[in-house]
Amino acid sequence: MKTRYITIIFLFFSLVSFSQEIKGIWSGGINVGENKTINFTFTITKEGQSYSTIIDIPTQRIKGIKAQSTNYKRDSLIIDFSNVGMFYKGVFKTNYSEIKGRITEGLNSFVLNLKRDKIKTNNTLNRPQEPIKPYPYLEENVYFENNKDQIRLAGTLTKPFGNKKFPVVILISGSGPQDRDETISKHKPFLILADYLTRKGIAVLRYDDRGFGESKGIHSEATTYDFATDVLSAVKYLKSRNDIDKNAIGLIGHSEGAIIAPLAANKSKDVAFIISLAGTGISGTELSIMQSKTLRPFPVLDEKIYEQAIRRAIEIAKQDKKIPIIKLELKKHYQETIAPILKNLSVPDIEIDRILNSLVAMRTTKWVRYFYEYNPAVEYEKLNIPVLSLNGSLDTQVPAKINQAGLRQALIKGKNKDFKIIELEGLNHLFQNAKTGNMNEYSEIEETFSSKALAILSDWILTRVE
Repeated sequence: MKTRYITIIFLFFSLVSFSQEIKGIWSGGINVGENKTINFTFTITKEGQSYSTIIDIPTQRIKGIKAQSTNYKRDSLIIDFSNVGMFYKGVFKTNYSEIKGRITEGLNSFVLNLKRDKIKTNNTLNRPQEPIKPYPYLEENVYFENNKDQIRLAGTLTKPFGNKKFPVVILISGSGPQDRDETISKHKPFLILADYLTRKGIAVLRYDDRGFGESKGIHSEATTYDFATDVLSAVKYLKSRNDIDKNAIGLIGHSEGAIIAPLAANKSKDVAFIISLAGTGISGTELSIMQSKTLRPFPVLDEKIYEQAIRRAIEIAKQDKKIPIIKLELKKHYQETIAPILKNLSVPDIEIDRILNSLVAMRTTKWVRYFYEYNPAVEYEKLNIPVLSLNGSLDTQVPAKINQAGLRQALIKGKNKDFKIIELEGLNHLFQNAKTGNMNEYSEIEETFSSKALAILSDWILTRVE
C-alpha cells in the first residue's frame, strides 16, 4: 500500500531581505538514497493578504495536501503541513526564481530546493498503452450519491456497444486522493484497465475519490471505512441502471482499494466477486512498521530499539481515549525518545518542539488511527464470493509473500471455495515490468500495466460472469 506519509522532514535556514510575489508553482526533489529521488510540487496561491499552499508528491502518488499554514515574511517562507507530519522552511534566492530550503519529517531532514518551473520529465518517454479516441465502446460521465455522508461522487462508466445487460467492475483506488484514472507519474492505470476490460465485454465504473476532481466531500476527514461506503454507493447506482447485469457486479481494488473492497462486499449482497491488486493481508499496524523499516531513506544504529519506539508510538495512537489525551501521551513519548537525540545534534528547542508536534499530528489523524486497527484478513475470511489476488514480486510498498500469505490463510480459514492467489514475477506496485521495484522507477517505465496481468484479470472475470 502506498505510504500515506513518507519519511522526510527538514529543519531550518535563517531568513532575510525584501518582499516579492511568490504565488505560482514551485517544484523540486530530494535525494533519499542511491538513484532515488522524491519529487515535490508546491502550488502557492494568495487571497487578500494571506497565502495558502497545496502540496503534491507525484513520486509517492500523493496529491492535494493542503498545508495548515503558509507564512511569507521578507524573503523567508515557512510552510507547515504537520497535518501529514512535514514542515518546510526556505529562503528565496536568484531574483525570486529559486527557494533554498529544507523539508523535515520526524528526525529526518533533507535539502529541498524549489524552482518556478515544473519538474522536468523525460519527454522521450511515452505511454503507448493509453487508448486514442474514438473508442470502440461507449463512455459516459456519471454521478451518484453517497446518502450516508451526503456527498456526490463523479466518475466515468465505459461499456461495450449493444443492448444486453453487461457485467461490470468498480475500480477502487489506493490511498491518498486519486482521480478516476488513478494518475501517477504520468501513468493512468485505471484508464488502461478500464479500456482493456471494456474491449473484452466488461463494463467499468471508475470515479474520483471523495474531495478530489469532480467528487464532493473532504478526503482528509475520511477513513477506509468511509471509502467503503462510497463503493457501496457505486454498487447501488449500478443496480439502478437497466444496462447492467445486477448479478455480475465486481470490485477491483488497488493498494488501499484492495482492503476497501472486502469491507464493502461484506456489507452488500450485490457484490459477485473481488480482485485484489497489490493488496495487503496483514494489519495496518504491522504494515506501517514494515514500511517504516523497508522504505525509510536513512540508517539507524539499533533496529530493535527503532522498531520498539515505532510500536510504542502506534500503541499510544491507537488507544480508545480522547485525542487531546493521546496527543499528550505521544508528545511525552517523543520527548523521552526523540528529543534527547535532537538535543545531541544541537537542534534548537523551538525546532525540536515543532518536529515533535508534527510527529504527533501524523500519528493521530482519523484515517491513520482507523488504519492501525484494521486487518483486511478479517474481512477476507468472511467472504464467500470468488477472490483473485495479484501482487508483484518486486513490489517494495506491499511485499507480496507476507501479504498474500495473510490473505491465503484468511480465505482458507473462511472456507472460501473459489480463490486464486498469484505472485507475478518482475512486476512492481503498479504492475509494471520493473528492474528494482523502487518508486522512483515508475515514471521512467513506458509500460503502464503489464499485459500479462491484464489478461489474467479479464480471463478470470469472464469465466465467472459468462
